[in-house]
Amino acid sequence: MQIKYSFSYWGSEQLTPTQFINAITAEGFEGAELFLTGDRITDEFLLAIEGARKLNPDFYFITLQLPFPKENTVAAHIQVMEENFKRLAELNPLFINSHTGKDYFSFDENSRIIDAAMNFSAKNGIRILHETHRGRFSFHAASLIPYLDRFPQMELVGDFSHFCTVSESMLEDQQQIINRILPHVSHIHARVGHEQGPQVSNPQAPEWQGHLDQFIHWWQQIITIKKQSGQSLFTITPEFGPTPYMPTVPFTQEPLSSQWDNNVFMKNHLKSLLR
Repeated sequence: MQIKYSFSYWGSEQLTPTQFINAITAEGFEGAELFLTGDRITDEFLLAIEGARKLNPDFYFITLQLPFPKENTVAAHIQVMEENFKRLAELNPLFINSHTGKDYFSFDENSRIIDAAMNFSAKNGIRILHETHRGRFSFHAASLIPYLDRFPQMELVGDFSHFCTVSESMLEDQQQIINRILPHVSHIHARVGHEQGPQVSNPQAPEWQGHLDQFIHWWQQIITIKKQSGQSLFTITPEFGPTPYMPTVPFTQEPLSSQWDNNVFMKNHLKSLLR
């Protein structure tokens, strides 16, 4: 199975789309994960991606759907979400990564939102993956299981750092729960979290080696499951973020490490390990 790595624009907004795409392709990334806000930046990215595809016809991009409804209701959430899906689907991304629902909506309310996303996906022929993320329906490993039972075809963007933070553990006592989730993960956000936060200060630091090893173990399990199912392509986005995800020095607010370097390291490290 071929594993391809993409780079998130999150934290690199100081670069123009062309500068960003040129920089990540120079580092060996084969795709980009983009939160596209507005026509101008969208058009600029599409032109930059078209340029990248002249050198690598298989260069891909993923788009991110974040709903910001004016009214905090399920109906408003669905309306904004579907409007976002329609706009993003027209761009023909590899798939849409959706931040779906809310942690305080009921199971039935979140299920209405997920059902709307599933219907849009089926009617429009676009894959929609739902990110495991704090604040969303998927914020907690155990409470995610009933949704997977109700929607067995659901695909996830796996970011297990959120599970660790919410459960204040490395999920040592939740392996059976994690085993239920792993087969649904179709894209990985390769960020290493810990018991007290979604991002370690530097994944190369020896004090975080055990946490890095645990996340790589989960990621390899996902890759193995996909290979056994006959899947030919899998995508990963190293996703160490900027402040406030990135820990900083008090008062000066200097980042404790380089976000860019962390993501490049993670890509290279995983390329040497994941099979």
